[in-house]
Parts: sequence; C-alpha cells; structure tokens
Amino acid sequence: MQVWPVGSLLRAIADSLEARFNPVAVKGEITGFSRAASGHCYFSLKDEQGQVRCAMFRRAAGLMDFSPRDGQLVELRGRLGVYEPRGELQLVVEAMRQAGQGNLFEQFLQLKAKLEAEGLFESARKRPLPLLPRAIGVVTSLGAAALHDVVTALQRRAPHIPVVIYPASVQGGQAAGELREALLKAGQRRAQDQVDVLLLVRGGGAMEDLWAFNDEQLARTIVASPVPVVSGVGHETDFTIADFCADVRAPTPTAAAELCAQPQSAWLGALELVFSRLQNGVDRQIQSYSQRLDWAASRVSRPSHLVTRQQARLDGLAQGLNHALRSSLKHEQLRLQALGTELPKEMAARLQRGRQQLERAQLRLELLDPQLVLQRGYAWLADLQGQPITHVSATHIGQPLRATLADGEVDLTVCAPRLI
Repeated sequence: MQVWPVGSLLRAIADSLEARFNPVAVKGEITGFSRAASGHCYFSLKDEQGQVRCAMFRRAAGLMDFSPRDGQLVELRGRLGVYEPRGELQLVVEAMRQAGQGNLFEQFLQLKAKLEAEGLFESARKRPLPLLPRAIGVVTSLGAAALHDVVTALQRRAPHIPVVIYPASVQGGQAAGELREALLKAGQRRAQDQVDVLLLVRGGGAMEDLWAFNDEQLARTIVASPVPVVSGVGHETDFTIADFCADVRAPTPTAAAELCAQPQSAWLGALELVFSRLQNGVDRQIQSYSQRLDWAASRVSRPSHLVTRQQARLDGLAQGLNHALRSSLKHEQLRLQALGTELPKEMAARLQRGRQQLERAQLRLELLDPQLVLQRGYAWLADLQGQPITHVSATHIGQPLRATLADGEVDLTVCAPRLI
C-alpha cells in the first residue's frame, strides 16, 4: 500500500475532483455570508442533506447584480476543489444568480405578513421609553458578548441605574421558549425589581442563528409586555420579527443600552442650570427688597441704627441663603441615584422653601419700616435744619420745630419744655 504525504494526497484528490466534476452547477441556500475588505466573499451553501464551503473572489463578486444574504436560495457555477491549508472541500464560485427565496427567509416573510396584518407592528401602539428608568432589565444569555456590551455601555453612561438580568438562551431549539419565559418573568416582577424598560439583545449571526427571534409566540409576548421593550438583535443589517414587534428597534445591543440611559453628565448639567436660575431669582428678590428698605430709610433725614443693623442682617441672610443653596446642590449631586421621577417634585419643594425664607425676611424688614412706626402714632421730631430732637434739654421756649407724621409734616413751636 502506498504511503501518501498529506499534501500529495490532497492534490491528488483535487485533481480527481477537477477531472470528474468540473465545471459544476449547484443549487442551495446561503448561510454565513460575509464579504472581506478585499472584496472576496465567503459563505456556505446548504440544503436539507448537507452543506459545502464556498469562496467567491472579487472579480466574480463584482459581476453580481444583487446583494446575497443569508437564507437566500441561489444557483452557483464554479469549480470544485480542495482548500489544502485546511483540507476542506471548497467550491470556487464563478457566477451566482437568484433561484427564489430559501425556506427560512420564506417563513420569515410569511410570519411578518401575518403579524403585520394583525396590527402588531403599528407604531401607534408602541410606547415611549422612560426618561429616568428606576432599573433596566436585560433579557439575553449569560455567556453572550451582547451582555458584556450592554453592561459596559450602561456603566459608562448611567452607573446609578441598577441592571437586572433575566437569563435565556439566544440560539437553538429551546431558545424561543426561554426568551418568552424570561420576558414573562420580567413582567411579573416589574414592581419588585422596579424595572421600567427591557432590553432584548444578542450579537450577530447567520439567519438560522437568529431564528429564535422570529418565533410567533415570542412576538406576541413582546407586544403584551407590561413595560416597553427595546430589541437589539444582531448587527445593523439584521432584521427579525422581534425588531418589528418591539417598542423600539436598536441596530446593535450597545445602541439599545444607549437609548435607555441618558448620560449622567447630562442630568448633572441640567441640575446645575436649575440651581443657577434659582440663585439668580433669589438674588433679584434680595436686591429688590434692599432697594425698598433704602427708599424707606431715605424718607427720614437720618435712618436709625436699628434699620442699619437690619440691613446688615439682610445681607447676612442673603449670604446664608446662597450658601445653603450651594450646599443643597452638592447634596443633590451625591443623591443622583435617587433622582428618578422625584427630581421635579424635589426642585419644586426647594424653590418653595426658598420663597418662604424670602417672605419671612421681607416680613421682618417691613416690621422695621419707619413708616409703620409713624402709623402707630409716633412722630419724628427735628429742628428746621433737619437735626433730630431726642432730648427735652435740646429745646427752648419759642423754638420752631417740625414733626413728621404718617401722612405729612406739622410745624410746631416750643411753649414750655418739661422733663418727665
């Protein structure tokens, strides 16, 4: 018996195939189609009984008048040989034409038409995504690369949002059932887990690899989900029935995560803007009340020391209020995880407290207004040069004086000064 070197045996087999079969024409369904940067195309051609690896080089690929895709039924012409580096049977394709649609693709189109006719794809029934989800649920395989991509994106953009994983197979005969069970479980526990949105994700693959996401019952489960569902299955060019039924379709798992989580920096910026507007409003109110106090003080020739002290107290209150607002901002930034839907109510409450502080400060100032003192029956007594008279000893008989009352002034003359 002859002992063959491996390379020699493969070349002999290749020569036999060349002599017996080539050129060859074959019909089957495309699977695992990919186009390299060089322009060469690689895929497998299969039917119910088997499959063969195929290579189509750039020159032949450039002559095609359509874009091949997984699940498509085609007819090929080429030369059968052996790819010696791997010892694999390979068909080098010289021409390709469409031969109708493959079985999987045909099933996909039939189910799509059925569910579309029932209204499952209608945009009117689809729900918007929550702006600030309390938690985000992820339905995928624990070993899937898509899970790593999603968790990484969420940690980068919104580390304060909890992530709840509902594991399920994403490929194989049992995958569709497990995906349905995971979605149902998420819906039943949504109040406990506080999940406000679900991500249904997996990475790319051939049409048969993604087939679990073309299951009719899974499609109906997605539509019936009590929380919005984002589908991020495969690559941007992949489409499944789940994509059409989901409330939002994302081109990739990472994009699905980004759609559900606004960057933390955006919320911090919004909070800073609200604080700035609130502080400016408080400053304007304080300036307004200060001007009113100055005006009231100017109505007498010399404001009392008490008014001066209250002015200083008002300045202190303003500084304290500004300090309190800045401290509140720092505290709120540390509590960003608890913002959620409480942000509008929290900010409204803080604004109300600020207004109440200003109202109390205004009341204290108004109580010290010299005009209010005059309205209680007191008078401001001064000589004709405007110097205040505060002691009887500073007067003499016949001295003209002027008394300022609440509604005007009265000229007086001293008749008989008396000490009490």
